[in-house]
Amino acid sequence: MADPVVVEMANKLAEECLAVQNELGNDRLFMEVGDVLGASSQTLEEAFLTAIRTRMANDAGRRFLAQKLKTHRAEQASE
Repeated sequence: MADPVVVEMANKLAEECLAVQNELGNDRLFMEVGDVLGASSQTLEEAFLTAIRTRMANDAGRRFLAQKLKTHRAEQASE
């Protein structure tokens, strides 16, 4: 496991990167940031990419559940 300071930096950078991605509408910006990080610190790059991917997976899971619930409620209302 990476140094806790590295993980903290990666988590903060991931949050900032996702905010910028959303504002720019560029869902692959994190890959560019990862390349910049990897040029000087593979450890930070890996921690950052893990932080980004887990957040993106969490968001996808939440969207999936919200859509399932919306579909279920629509089916219940039409009965």
